[in-house]
Amino acid sequence: MLKTDYRLSTITERAVRPARIALICDFVEENWPSMDLVADMLFQHLQRHHEADLEVTRVCPPMRRRFAGSPTLGVAPAFHNLDRLANRFFDYPRHLRDLRSNVDLFHIVDHSYSQLVRCLPAERTVVNCHDLDTFRCLLDPAREKRPAWFRAMTSRILKGFTQAGHVITGSAVVRDEIISHGLLPPERITVIPNGVHPSCSPDRDSVADDELARLLPPDSGSAFWLLNVGSTIRRKRLDILLRVLAAVRQDLPGVRLMRVGGALTPEHLRLAEELNIQDAIVELGSITRAMLGAAYRRADLLVHTAEAEGFGLPLIESMACGCRVVASDIAVLRDISGPGATYCSLDDIPGWRATVVRMLCDRFERSGAFEQDRKQALAHAARFSWTETTRRTAGIYQQVLHSATHQ
Repeated sequence: MLKTDYRLSTITERAVRPARIALICDFVEENWPSMDLVADMLFQHLQRHHEADLEVTRVCPPMRRRFAGSPTLGVAPAFHNLDRLANRFFDYPRHLRDLRSNVDLFHIVDHSYSQLVRCLPAERTVVNCHDLDTFRCLLDPAREKRPAWFRAMTSRILKGFTQAGHVITGSAVVRDEIISHGLLPPERITVIPNGVHPSCSPDRDSVADDELARLLPPDSGSAFWLLNVGSTIRRKRLDILLRVLAAVRQDLPGVRLMRVGGALTPEHLRLAEELNIQDAIVELGSITRAMLGAAYRRADLLVHTAEAEGFGLPLIESMACGCRVVASDIAVLRDISGPGATYCSLDDIPGWRATVVRMLCDRFERSGAFEQDRKQALAHAARFSWTETTRRTAGIYQQVLHSATHQ
């Protein structure tokens, strides 16, 4: 039973000290930019705006290398994955046990680390759930078949997730999915959308914009640029993105694609060659936040072809830079992007082609439709603020601590 009083604005008990919060982050070595971004923004804004009430510590131990890179085992991906498992399930829990007595509330930023709830006071642990993909092999085994050992590992993560004192989701769609599977009751879930990074603005950043220009082909000043941001995992459906690019180039041969994020897979590269569009793609890889803002500003259109998402942060960031968006017509993207984006059925390549060509022509002519879309996108993106996200998250801390105090 928690017996300490905390300096939180709506708790009436005697104030003694700020609540000590441990923000539990992903291993940096796993290289999940979206998870790192959420952790960075929460940490910065909690420190900046809530220091009187919260004493926040960022927990991010280094990954211990047992297998990958060893003289005898080498650097095969399988050994890297063994290191990930050993660190997630053995080293991280051991690290957190040393903190238990000095922390009032734990906040796990990435739901795929929910196995950690099992070594923490669950009633004082908050988890951010970005989507349910981690648990798909258990929730929908016919759709995602996995070996028994993988299901057992996932079951351990899911058990921790369901024990958390409170879960935060970025969208109502993810919340409703959690409830429909019976994982948590509604009162233990709160929807708090992510915010927009300050680098995402329609205002020119001369250094970043010029640096991006140097990475693009020298003859690209008058070309139309499509932009796609994110990983290359299957649900992003980059195969559809490539087919859309090929279809659009039949009408507008000068259209090119900027890709930010993971490198295209060999399968993607083979498809690009089959479609004869390999020379129309510029892979920028992992770039700085400032340069990502520059890419949003330089692009004529963000094209997002995912078949499943938890939030769709690139759409909101793109809008905040004044770049229009065309995205797959799935519930979560409509929930987050609303009227700020245009939507196409995932398997309707002719529909994508017509929509993208029309929107690019509107851009070229700077038509009334273009200006209206741009204003609507900017207005919609303005609703997403990390300051507001963090304010509401601090409110969840208050709620969870209050409940734990009175158990």
